[in-house]
Amino acid sequence: MFLVGLTGGVATGKSTVSNMFRELGVPVIDADAMARRIVEPGRKAWKAIRAEFGQCVFHDNGELNRAALRTIIFEDEEQRQKLNRITHPEIYKEMCWEAVKCAAAGHQYIVMDLPLLFEAGVMVAYMHKIIVVTCEEDLQLQRLMEQRHLSERDSKLMIGAQMNMDQKASMAQFVIENSGSLQDTCEQVSRIHVNLTKSFFHWRVRLFFGVAIGGLVGLVYLISKKLMNVGKGTSWTPSGEKWHPLTLK
Repeated sequence: MFLVGLTGGVATGKSTVSNMFRELGVPVIDADAMARRIVEPGRKAWKAIRAEFGQCVFHDNGELNRAALRTIIFEDEEQRQKLNRITHPEIYKEMCWEAVKCAAAGHQYIVMDLPLLFEAGVMVAYMHKIIVVTCEEDLQLQRLMEQRHLSERDSKLMIGAQMNMDQKASMAQFVIENSGSLQDTCEQVSRIHVNLTKSFFHWRVRLFFGVAIGGLVGLVYLISKKLMNVGKGTSWTPSGEKWHPLTLK
């Protein structure tokens, strides 16, 4: 199994592409879903956010007030970095655990939906391939305003907080242009899926882990056998001689 990173800009259509991969039978691990999970009341990140930003970013029922927190972080780079230092490690832990479960299920590859893949930089080295979803700038702004009911100013702040799309596209192995029809996007996803399923990289990964596990099992067997010999009273010594218990005469 190998990992494929999926990223892009906000409102470029990553969720649409993710769903298309799911329809092809490919497991998708969504960082946004993990982000919602880790800030559930009582969890480690929830407590850290409360301690750092105060009650003003929470609703009366204890749930995180995302709109209030967004207002703070998109206008203050330092505050955004504070939030990232709290949430990103917890998000990656959740995603890695989900990836282990997918690997155990025998999938050839997994799509990791990471909006800030390049901005954070932590997971880039673990991706065998990277897909970037792009669209025209005016269309991105329009989609964001309609989807999240944001003003033009707030939408531009959100877009500006992310890396430039051209820069992201230059670092990807695959680029999906999502300014056209759903059919056009679906065809691009299908071509990428065919390309990825032809890869033999997952066999190399399985061989590596197979050898590692085999070596570990062999080591455990040798240690167990040695301990059994000790239990029978025949222990190994540096001189190769048998050890005899000391007796009092």
